[in-house]
Amino acid sequence: QVQLVESGGGLVQAGGSLRLSCAASGRTFSRLVMGWFRQAPGKEREFVAAISRSGDRTVYADSVKGRYTISRDNAKNTVDLQMNSLKPEDTALYYCAADRGLRFSPGTSESLYEDWGQGSQVTVSS
Repeated sequence: QVQLVESGGGLVQAGGSLRLSCAASGRTFSRLVMGWFRQAPGKEREFVAAISRSGDRTVYADSVKGRYTISRDNAKNTVDLQMNSLKPEDTALYYCAADRGLRFSPGTSESLYEDWGQGSQVTVSS
């Protein structure tokens, strides 16, 4: 099992930036595909971004492409999500997730990820 702890959420005005970080423990981090998901009030949880085990492959939801950047540091066991040009519709609880399946490429389906953090709130005001 992997323990995940997110940090870095908060309140920001539209057009601003935030950086989320997720610290992992319990497994060899470099063997994990890592992803970020989010859930807005009254909506289902949705995929945001994911990164391969080595960090050479990334995938993004269309809604955040060009504005968000996912990165990882395997020496520090962390995965970050840099969010720029934030919009009110980006307001959500953001979750870090780990896929232990040793997949070659990062997946976008929630069902691939076995371990989840508790979430970090991001609120974007208009």
